Amino acid sequence: MSLNPSISAMRTVLKPIVVGLFVFGVGGVLFASEHSSSPLKHLDAWLAKAPTERPALTNQAFARAPLSKAEAGAALAALWQDHAKQLRESRAAEWRDEAIVLQGLTMKFKSLSFGDTNALPPNGRSLFISLHGGGNTAKSVNDGQWQNQIKLGAAYKPAEGIYIAPRGPTDTWNLWHESHIDDFFARLIEDAVLFEKVDANRVYVLGYSAGGDGVYQLAPRMADRWAAASMMAGHPNEASPLGLRNVPFAIQVGANDGGFKRNQVAVEWGKKLDALAAADPGAYVHFVELHEGKGHWMELKDRQAIPWMEKFTRNPVPKKVVWFQDDVTHRSCYWLARPTEDLKAGQLIKAECAGQSISLESTNVTTVEVRLNDALVNLDQPVVIRVGDRVLSSNVPPRTISWLAETLAEKGDTNLAFSAAVKVRLTAE
Repeated sequence: MSLNPSISAMRTVLKPIVVGLFVFGVGGVLFASEHSSSPLKHLDAWLAKAPTERPALTNQAFARAPLSKAEAGAALAALWQDHAKQLRESRAAEWRDEAIVLQGLTMKFKSLSFGDTNALPPNGRSLFISLHGGGNTAKSVNDGQWQNQIKLGAAYKPAEGIYIAPRGPTDTWNLWHESHIDDFFARLIEDAVLFEKVDANRVYVLGYSAGGDGVYQLAPRMADRWAAASMMAGHPNEASPLGLRNVPFAIQVGANDGGFKRNQVAVEWGKKLDALAAADPGAYVHFVELHEGKGHWMELKDRQAIPWMEKFTRNPVPKKVVWFQDDVTHRSCYWLARPTEDLKAGQLIKAECAGQSISLESTNVTTVEVRLNDALVNLDQPVVIRVGDRVLSSNVPPRTISWLAETLAEKGDTNLAFSAAVKVRLTAE
């Protein structure tokens, strides 16, 4: 099958196809039946055009027309096929050359492969992004730390998957949590899905020393990307653990690692996570271990985090979300989003979905975009959104191609694509 079939051509597909959370095949839900509604036919025609000749999708009436659940699944599959085809063509060189260029910076990377690539897991391979130490030092020192992190992969030895050690784009003290890192990692993950058959629900981040600093920061602020995270011998600086509600988090430090009080801070963070987990049963899964007799180098005692992380798979639409904005802000997290111009450090949103009801509470936030798909709620029934006892919305949100296209383009992840959304104001007028 070609990478960009038309929806009409998809009618003849004989094998089930898995796209994110949706399965389509013969005898059940087809990509487009003979009775397909006009939105899918118009999408078919729109995708048939060369990308440079397509009018803006947001301006097309068919993209705003309501869809059924089956039609939304078919539209997402078609949009993903097109998206993947374009990116495979435009990014083949960066993957081959093992170097991503963004914002005038370059992030090189090296990878190791584990497991039988001829017998991949049904949903794809695991991805381990492993961050090296170093920081505010000579380029040669950071290069050496990068090489060490590549070698560590052979010792960590995941059961299967691809282990990628990127080289920090800069040689600054905070090389793994500067604002550009989030964009680099989002692109790295998307590329790995495209070129290495990675399962986007089994992506893990780990790091040692300055790399551990980065994990403390990146795990909560990019929470919707990770299945689990492991911090080795780092320091959190000003990071908050609030965003780790759905990200299992391991902390390991040598008991004698007193540099920057890493050992003391590890214990403090462990207590914070203990308190969060006690107040929210089943959430904030974590373990903390200070390895007796070890200093900054733990002599591979930290390898235990690999099989621990491998037990976890990301849930891209958890029923409860805690979204805390770090000083590097994000437009969206799981099924919540906010206007870019309103993002500020310290903003907090807690959202919980129970059946067809979604409750919100927030700090320093006035508006929220609640994104919806059929994995979270039944979009054929009213969805009630409230703050306390005040109902903000109680409509049946229509599924549209427009929302699917916008959210798919935002993160390049079918699991984080949403067919509907409701924008609500949290504060009374």
